[in-house]
Amino acid sequence: MTEMPIAALIALIVAAVLLVVVGVVLIIGVATRRVRVSGRPAGDGDPDDEELPDEASTLLSMLPDISILVDEQDEVVRCSPGAYRLGVVQEDAIVGKEILDAIHETRARGGKRQFDLTTDTPERYAAERDKGSAVKTQSVRRPNWLKVTVGRINAQFVIVLVEDVSDSVRFAQVRDAFITNVSEQLLGPTEALAKLADSLEQGEPDRERIAEDARQVRSSCGKLNHMVSDLLLLIRAQEPITPSSANRLAVMDQLRKTVDRLTPQAEQAGVMLRLSGDDTLVVNDEGGQIDSAVTKLIENAIGYSKEGGVVSVSASKTQDGGRASIRVIDQGVGIAKKDQARIFERFYRGAGQSERTADGVGLGLAIAKHVALTHHGDIAVWSTPGQGSTFTLTLPLAQ
Repeated sequence: MTEMPIAALIALIVAAVLLVVVGVVLIIGVATRRVRVSGRPAGDGDPDDEELPDEASTLLSMLPDISILVDEQDEVVRCSPGAYRLGVVQEDAIVGKEILDAIHETRARGGKRQFDLTTDTPERYAAERDKGSAVKTQSVRRPNWLKVTVGRINAQFVIVLVEDVSDSVRFAQVRDAFITNVSEQLLGPTEALAKLADSLEQGEPDRERIAEDARQVRSSCGKLNHMVSDLLLLIRAQEPITPSSANRLAVMDQLRKTVDRLTPQAEQAGVMLRLSGDDTLVVNDEGGQIDSAVTKLIENAIGYSKEGGVVSVSASKTQDGGRASIRVIDQGVGIAKKDQARIFERFYRGAGQSERTADGVGLGLAIAKHVALTHHGDIAVWSTPGQGSTFTLTLPLAQ
């Protein structure tokens, strides 16, 4: 047999190598486009494995709402990060029977299902906030109001779209509460005015009685003015915050202004205000909402402190480095355990009211709570009767 020329042999070897390289590249390209389906890594040779349809990938990348893609075994193949914080997805599985039932029905019959759903933000996110702390705090409940749409893509994939309408629901609730509570609170001043009118209409009026009725009118009107002012703050605290370069706020600059404004009130009560913190902290804020929240926390601390007490205000970066933590610490009477779960409710007032807090209407902490929620932050309380209280307002740092 004639020997193959060396040049031809080299060409043959090079061609073979190129074929192998091209084959490897093609295999890698296909493997990287595969997704995890049916609970197994794609590309393991199972004939049931399928690639995610191109139209589904394109759709998911364009959707403005939170999206979740579920396979035929109800496993979450792909989802938006917000699905975890809204309590819809946990450990690559759908949470909640109502969504699962809709997935099963849609997969079997086609079409789509739409319904409203209320969830709670998982406790683990609050736990992450307090990670590394030995002090257990009482945090606010964070319900999420969602509009859910479930639709079938093909025989294998079902898509779940979630629209978070919590901000608009909270705003509507506060608006309705405003109307209801103002109507109820108007009864006090009108009754007091009616009594004063009766006294003045008497032939020989009792001056002492008239004076007492007038004091009642003044007190009722003062309380009503306080309530209307706080309700307006509460409504403003519902307004959504869109982070931008135009609404960046230096935390310590704001705290200095707030503390300076409240110092005369503290001095009148015989309480000292102390401020410390990190001057590098910057957050996003609109319409002075953070000032309103911190003002209410400090006013509460002053109101429940004993004469000669100290209220400390501080700001620092959280351990994860992504949030600002504003703390207001007092040495006051503290809050009973049974009251701690309810103190952030509108118009709730616990036991232990003092002369300085008697005219309050129970909206201060509700304002602070809604400011925290609107800013995608959190607020928590630690307290022990007789040892004082610590309120912690946590806000995302501006990016």
